Amino acid sequence: MEDLLFLCHRIPYPPNKGDKVRSYHLLRFLSRYYRVHVGAFIDNPTDWDHAKILQQLCTGETYWAGIRPKMAKLLALRGFLGCQSLTYHYYAHGGMQRWVDGLMERLKIPRILVYSAAPSRFVLKPWPHQPRRVIDFVDVDSEKWSAYAQVSRGFMNAVHAREARTLQAWERTIASHFDASLFVSAAEAELFQHLAPEAADRIGYWENGVDSVFFNPQESFPNPYGPGETLVFTGAMDYLPNVQGIIWFAERIFGMIRHKSPSTRLAIVGARPHGSVRRLAKQEGIEVVGAVDDIRPYLAHARVAIAPLTIARGIQNKVLEAMAMGKPVIATPHAMEGIRYQTQLHHWVTDKPELFAHYALKLLDPKDGFKRAQDYGQIGRDFVLENYQWETNLHKVLEILEA
Repeated sequence: MEDLLFLCHRIPYPPNKGDKVRSYHLLRFLSRYYRVHVGAFIDNPTDWDHAKILQQLCTGETYWAGIRPKMAKLLALRGFLGCQSLTYHYYAHGGMQRWVDGLMERLKIPRILVYSAAPSRFVLKPWPHQPRRVIDFVDVDSEKWSAYAQVSRGFMNAVHAREARTLQAWERTIASHFDASLFVSAAEAELFQHLAPEAADRIGYWENGVDSVFFNPQESFPNPYGPGETLVFTGAMDYLPNVQGIIWFAERIFGMIRHKSPSTRLAIVGARPHGSVRRLAKQEGIEVVGAVDDIRPYLAHARVAIAPLTIARGIQNKVLEAMAMGKPVIATPHAMEGIRYQTQLHHWVTDKPELFAHYALKLLDPKDGFKRAQDYGQIGRDFVLENYQWETNLHKVLEILEA
């Protein structure tokens, strides 16, 4: 087996949130074809235990860089002294740089795959043996900061706008140094081709997958809810787009649904709920569940999954997982932005509160809502099985690494 260096901004295990799901499946796939050497950051103390599991998966050397988020944020402020992004300084780490330099000098590793923009800083230097460098940006992250700037005010508006500018400049620098730049969807790749035309011919994408055996609606799961029908929202609940999206839904839409369907509940399922999310539990019919060991029972026993995001980039795993579980999904255009178009699925997409509530009530209707939800859910699962399989989509990365 040939050597490959894999760098990641966050340890790719456990696959319990969007970025870790993609990086974990990517690493597991690459380990079948290469002797993979992994360098990653650990920003959660509990993840140190998971490092042992990853060391069993990888056949090469590993380096785990501990990072304390509060201290890293303070160090990131150095970006204000120059023209670099705060993200660039957030991930400054001398130990990681020395490990990469030593590994490349000793093993002359011929291929490098970097997951997200942050770790690219460690492999931008030239090496005499000229390794092939591929980056999986996943999303155009600078556009996320631009979206934050549009909804923030005062000092934070200036900070977010500056980060959008400086990060985009860094993304373009990375793309100019790498042999290929990949994204999570055709839409993200096309957007970056527009932003970085000088690298357009080296920009591509590979789509996420879903473990459709794990997310299988035919399995039997205990019901975590009480009587009545449930709308479920899943995701990391300290992540700003998720926080803003569910607050928008709770304040603008859920009341209309409860007025017509008083027994319907909203279950918010995801780790580390922000204070503003926890306060939603004071609203009649809303349950903030928090972290769970297995998301599948909460999807299996919900009538409808919702994805009311007002800010989003790339592909939303929460949408694909709900579809794989045979659940109908009502989503905003932002939440469906990176997902392939399917006429019947996109019929249920809207950012108009009244229409969103109308769609939910159609699927909650005691007369024919259950049958309608089943039919729509089956369409979604068939769509995932046809388009979002890890094995199929990951081979594109292998082809690019071997090009």
